[in-house]
Amino acid sequence: MYRYRRLDEARAAARWAGFRGAMYPWQSGSNGAEETQVVHLNPNSGKWDPDLSRNQRHVGAAIFYNIYHYYQASGDLEFLLDNGAEMMLEIARFWASIAHYNPDRDRYEIHGVMGPDEFHEKYPGSEEEGLRNNAYTNVMVAWMCETVREVLDLLPARRRTALRGALGITDDELRTWDEMSRKMFVPFHTDTEGGTVISQFEGYEDLEELDWETYREKYEKIQRLDRILKAEGDDPDRYKLSKQADVLMLFFLFPQEELREIFERLGYELDPHIAERNADYYARRTSHGSTLSFVVHAHVLADLDPEASWEMYLTALESDVGDVQGGTTKEGIHLGVMAGTLDLIQRGYLGSKIRDGGLRFDPKPPKKLDGLHFPMVFRGVSLEVSLGGDELTVAVQDDGPDQSVEVGVEDEVRRIKAGESHAFRIRSGVR
Repeated sequence: MYRYRRLDEARAAARWAGFRGAMYPWQSGSNGAEETQVVHLNPNSGKWDPDLSRNQRHVGAAIFYNIYHYYQASGDLEFLLDNGAEMMLEIARFWASIAHYNPDRDRYEIHGVMGPDEFHEKYPGSEEEGLRNNAYTNVMVAWMCETVREVLDLLPARRRTALRGALGITDDELRTWDEMSRKMFVPFHTDTEGGTVISQFEGYEDLEELDWETYREKYEKIQRLDRILKAEGDDPDRYKLSKQADVLMLFFLFPQEELREIFERLGYELDPHIAERNADYYARRTSHGSTLSFVVHAHVLADLDPEASWEMYLTALESDVGDVQGGTTKEGIHLGVMAGTLDLIQRGYLGSKIRDGGLRFDPKPPKKLDGLHFPMVFRGVSLEVSLGGDELTVAVQDDGPDQSVEVGVEDEVRRIKAGESHAFRIRSGVR
């Protein structure tokens, strides 16, 4: 509702920038206006540098994603009817207006934005702000343009007609969204071993490699390589480096089979080792300048390298208590990371997801999670989930006689009624 109450401000921001729909700010103030600083103090140099981070337009994609998954988890159709769908339609409209069609590629492209990485604000030596075709942003746009049609179909016919009329959404717009869901451009390049990885943005492969060992020897902490490089008179835009997970956010937000479907709809084929290859490639080029990065990398590595995943999880878990970034906790807690450590348990290690109106688990828990027990609420029904040995037990609380939840673990699916529980065998075992 915070976002809905500031929808008109987001619409005004889009119009002011020459776009349509709703353009939510990267850093939102109490009235919904853009509050992102335009200069940034570099404590390493004592100088104020330009700050272009307001070009992280992907915040709108995050809002769209959260509204959709809130509805999936809660079944709150009233919110979708009265508030959510309107925001989602206006966000999709914004992306259709910021994208442009490239006839040479027969693809839609998005220029002038920054990705979640944050170290790359523009191309080296360029006066133009932003980057071309950030992969995370473009894939999210393709997913949104497909999902918005599903959202419209969820609305009763009268509400759908009224909302389209109030917003002036034409059949041509719907056709454009459908085309964008099939024709967004996604850049790829070849890694040093000859495998294909998703490029962080177009032209990423042309950047220089950084001498990471030299900087690790020279500085005690290199999480904020951007400040270090700028203080040395260098430019982080020149190098293949990341403050935090960017491409890997795709593997964090979507189960791999869903991500594969998104890419197939776009006409791209993902090979079975794409997650492992991208995780390895970008892990060697990421400074983890944000503790959120540890959550994302731990999630992606849960099935690939359980030991490394667990170490990253512990780092994220301790980040505020231990002030791992050296002073930032004094400025306030990082609530996103705190929530992320819980999400990592539910979605990362236990593989929870919503499918066909039911709750599914695809567990890959580390041994140290044996004995785990936590509550969940799914579509208004209270559950207790526990992990013991090679079993995952789900109990439905007796809050009402008609309550039940369909739960699946790996290939076993059961409908569990109020007051009942079922222990599912984890065939893959604990890690």
